[in-house]
Amino acid sequence: MSCGCGKNENTGDKVNPIQGHCVCEAVRFIKRLQDTHTDDDCFDCDTDCFMRPLGSLVNPANERFNTRVFSLLTEDGDFFKAMYRPKSHTHHGINCFSVFFRVQNIFDNCCATLMVLEPLDKDGKPVDIIDCGKVNLEKLCKVERFRATKSCITVDLNCFCAIQCIKDTFVTQCSTTPA
Repeated sequence: MSCGCGKNENTGDKVNPIQGHCVCEAVRFIKRLQDTHTDDDCFDCDTDCFMRPLGSLVNPANERFNTRVFSLLTEDGDFFKAMYRPKSHTHHGINCFSVFFRVQNIFDNCCATLMVLEPLDKDGKPVDIIDCGKVNLEKLCKVERFRATKSCITVDLNCFCAIQCIKDTFVTQCSTTPA
């Protein structure tokens, strides 16, 4: 199975994943940043995945950050979504899918384990981002916070065409307290 959308500009051939892939490199950087967030640089784009330090994607006012939340886009431009296991008593009638992730581990030729993050509104209530099986873009705009889930997915990062960093935040990984 062939994945990815990068083409070699000279030949039209698919990019060799061993030579590098922009989504893979961005996720590798995010993982390093989450592990060691001590640098301080200034960038013009406030959602640049390569922005340092962790906390740069928001206005850091002595807050703690341990996660750079991101979304992945498929070759056809759709959001990559994954299912998560909800807290049963809070999800009546809500589709338990998310397009928001935290990198947990990256290994081999750009494989990664991603934690699926539950999308929450400003009050910490779950946001149902799926309508009729499709991601509802208007509902995505209501997402302001994230909660760790116990659901992870392992992906081949070479199968994605784009990554969009959303926000730096603190995600409590040992419980389901909103972050």
